[in-house]
Amino acid sequence: QVHLVESGGGSARAGGSLTLSCVFSGFAIGNPCLGWLRQIAGKQTEWIATVDSGSATNYADSIKGRFTVSRNTAEKTMYLQMNTLKPEDSATYTCAALDDRCYGKYTAFDIFGQGTQVSVSS
Repeated sequence: QVHLVESGGGSARAGGSLTLSCVFSGFAIGNPCLGWLRQIAGKQTEWIATVDSGSATNYADSIKGRFTVSRNTAEKTMYLQMNTLKPEDSATYTCAALDDRCYGKYTAFDIFGQGTQVSVSS
């Protein structure tokens, strides 16, 4: 059975950093496409990053240069390192997976974690 389990998140001041983790298991191909989505209160869910089985990455313009997505295959964990946080980064962050290759921002993720809240104060 496929599982995505997130940890991390919480509160930070503007300019600060947080790291999110997502442990993945149960995938048929072993190394699925992984990514992060976020939903800011009152807005639609936004794709922000993907990392494929070879650790190639894609980022949304809104977080490019500030956030870094990575994965550790041996530990079956994906990370989102968030630096230079802004109040507008406050959102529910969700890790996502597709048991296939990545398609950048067009990746049709079909497996999701439970979501974790990030709050950034000014």
